[in-house]
Amino acid sequence: MNFSSNFSAPFIRRPVATTLITIAIFLSGAVAFRFLPVAPLPQIDFPTIAVGASLPGASPETMASAVATPLERQFGRIAGVTQMTSSSGFGNTNVILQFDLNRDINAAARDVQAAINAARTQLPADLPVSPATAKSIRRTLRSSCCL
Repeated sequence: MNFSSNFSAPFIRRPVATTLITIAIFLSGAVAFRFLPVAPLPQIDFPTIAVGASLPGASPETMASAVATPLERQFGRIAGVTQMTSSSGFGNTNVILQFDLNRDINAAARDVQAAINAARTQLPADLPVSPATAKSIRRTLRSSCCL
């Protein structure tokens, strides 16, 4: 007597019971799948610094060329910058700098302030105040393929 024929014999003789057992296993697997503690996209906290400058009455083009461009040139020299986003509007410009995950945000803030000071001679003389900075941690969902 062969073991494989004995094992499958009850399932062949009772197809309705076999179908019900198969459905029960599938449903219990589907329910258990919902409770798995695995995040498909882990959350990653990127050190981010936002820099804002204002020049009342200036057009977006003037803000982009006279304020954002000199700042971006200096920010591009900072080590660890992975992404730089700039937007200019009527009388204001914002530059957002995102750094490597292992970069200390306080050291990055010191580098950004030094870059602002270096760009100060290239900025318009009538800029009322020095560009302001704000540190933050940007939480992002990132796929596991790109880690």
